[in-house]
Amino acid sequence: MGSLRTLGEFVRWEHSIFALPFVYMGAILAAGGLPGWRVMVLVTIAAFAARTSAMSINRIVDRQLDALNPRTRDRSLVTGKVKLGQAVGLAVVSTVVLALAAAGLNRLALYLSPIPVAAFVIYPYTKRFTWACHAFLGLAQSFGPMGGWIAARGRLDLPAVILGVAVGLWIGGFDLLYALMDIDFDRQHGVYSFPARFGVKATLTLARAVHAVVLLLFVSLYWWLGLGWFYGLGLAAAAWLLWSEHRLVSPDDLSRVNRAFFDMNGWISVVMFAGTLLDVLVH
Repeated sequence: MGSLRTLGEFVRWEHSIFALPFVYMGAILAAGGLPGWRVMVLVTIAAFAARTSAMSINRIVDRQLDALNPRTRDRSLVTGKVKLGQAVGLAVVSTVVLALAAAGLNRLALYLSPIPVAAFVIYPYTKRFTWACHAFLGLAQSFGPMGGWIAARGRLDLPAVILGVAVGLWIGGFDLLYALMDIDFDRQHGVYSFPARFGVKATLTLARAVHAVVLLLFVSLYWWLGLGWFYGLGLAAAAWLLWSEHRLVSPDDLSRVNRAFFDMNGWISVVMFAGTLLDVLVH
């Protein structure tokens, strides 16, 4: 149990609340309701396996940078609480579990499963050569909702792509805010990020613009799929949370970035999923 707890801390399983509700959202929108317990169980396994694979790979690739950064030097792979062999083993096992869960869903899910894994591997290295690394993170995360849709319907439709792009931009936008905490470190050690390249004000402006586009994409889903009041209420709540998130951070006060990142974004995914679930169940 102690080892499981340590590995859970290593990959931060509790942060699955950011993306998992949107994966479910893709599945229930594709099915027009609950897609059945078998699909939901396999989707849950696939989502947790994907996130475990992504975080393990990220921690492995970034372990030397994490050791230099005061904010991350107490991470378990840096301190030795988790050994490198354990981290590699966890990445391999979780990737295999992802493939098995995808195979249990349908053929298209299995065929496409290597694509997000490739994105998980590429993303950590983008911080070594481009300030657009946040976009790569968003791309990797966009596959989750699309995977949920494919799991329930067996094909990829335009609404699933819109949902995936919306979620990817949402995560990329708040990653811009999160990167503000490392702006000085990134500049000193040659790590590429948008804040390090363009500064705090430009980062805040871009994050707000990106999240405005996210809301427009969610509105487009409302019209495209003919969704109702519950979805609209969930979207309104998410818009208010996004607005509140950006009010917490200003060029003169970055002390509340962590709160904006963890508290607000966790609630955004939950209220969007809750509104969508109620909407499809009522209709």
